Amino acid sequence: MAASLVSSLTVPLISAFLGGAIALVFFAGYLRRKRAAIAHIPPSATAAAPDQPKHVRPSNQTQHKKGHPRPHQNAADKDAAKKHHHLDLNTLRGHTDSVTALHFSNDGANLATVCADGAVRVFRIDDTSSKSFKILRINLPAGAHPTAVAFSEGSSSVVVAAQVLLGSSLYMYADVSAPPTAQNKQQGKLSPPEIKWAHQKIHGKESVLNLAAARATHGPGDGSTIIISCSEATDIKVWHGKSGKELGTVDTNQLKNNMADISPNGRFIAAAAFTADVKVWEIVYSKDSSVKEVNKVMQLKGHKSAVTCLCFAPNSEQIITASKDGSIRVWNINVWYHLDEDPKTLRVLPIPLHDSKGSVCQYDHMSISPDGKVLAVTSGSTLQWLCVETGAVLDTAEKAHEGDITGIAWTPRTIPNGGVQAFILGTAGVDKKVKLWLAPEVGST
Repeated sequence: MAASLVSSLTVPLISAFLGGAIALVFFAGYLRRKRAAIAHIPPSATAAAPDQPKHVRPSNQTQHKKGHPRPHQNAADKDAAKKHHHLDLNTLRGHTDSVTALHFSNDGANLATVCADGAVRVFRIDDTSSKSFKILRINLPAGAHPTAVAFSEGSSSVVVAAQVLLGSSLYMYADVSAPPTAQNKQQGKLSPPEIKWAHQKIHGKESVLNLAAARATHGPGDGSTIIISCSEATDIKVWHGKSGKELGTVDTNQLKNNMADISPNGRFIAAAAFTADVKVWEIVYSKDSSVKEVNKVMQLKGHKSAVTCLCFAPNSEQIITASKDGSIRVWNINVWYHLDEDPKTLRVLPIPLHDSKGSVCQYDHMSISPDGKVLAVTSGSTLQWLCVETGAVLDTAEKAHEGDITGIAWTPRTIPNGGVQAFILGTAGVDKKVKLWLAPEVGST
């Protein structure tokens, strides 16, 4: 009986002992493998991530996902990193919506912009390399959506075109370059001016495509600022910048306008419209410097398709046009049109910009530098600089803005850039930004 009892207890004890020994062997092997894995983790990796959970394998690669620290960058470093072109000098920020137009004052020291957020902003440009600029913000009347802007009377006032419920309107704000008051001097902003004159429904319900301004220096002109407003329909109106008096109206009779410009001496008006022909009008001044009449004097014929944009040369004797036919033409308008002499085509240049399919792009905007050497043109978000004399591409900035470029303008004269005088081009875009660009060297090509 006792022997039977011992035999029955011995078998389970032996089985338990053997099972425990086997488990101990497996556990010892696991500990050895674990120690080996830990021993192979680089010390630098464990030091770089001391707070990581034990089940997360450290990595030597920099992490930028949410929850991981990023290397510190200040605003200047971020702007420098975003610059993608060597002519890109600076970006003017502060707009909260698409910037629809821009214009420099005669001295180049002020830049006016209009934005879809319903505000006009005047930037003081003492040096294009500055880290910050004084800004004057002018809020338009409620419900007004600005579409165009132009300086009047030097740099002391701006004229703004805006679309309201009843149609297009013009507003003139004076003293936009007044010095800051003691109250807002610390804020770097100027006191908002008041409306000096305004006109409602100037082009019926149609909006204003662009404004252009020039000083009346031809003939008996007294140097007053003359402003033209180009409707998206077919009419163009002429205004006295200071008084707001309407001086005349012309009609292109070409289904719809694309844009219009006025010569730098205030003598001629030219319009790019639906057809291939460009009509030119002359502003005739009386002996007392008042505007007597506005007459059609010539027509530029040669393009085979609609002209999308144009501009006058600084000498007011030439016009440059770009057409959907893929060409740029330079015209001489210094002719005896009173004797029926036709304007002459001086040069026909191919548009050098092509899309990904190889098709010629059409230019949306153009502006010539004050020295008459560089033609700045845009197509979508691409900015290009051409040599006026040869049509050669001086430089190209693809994706100059994050979206379409809405307007371009040169400084009328050289202004400081890092202490060095230079011609500067301003561009506006739907990306809520205004950019400043250095003029390329013509002799480098």
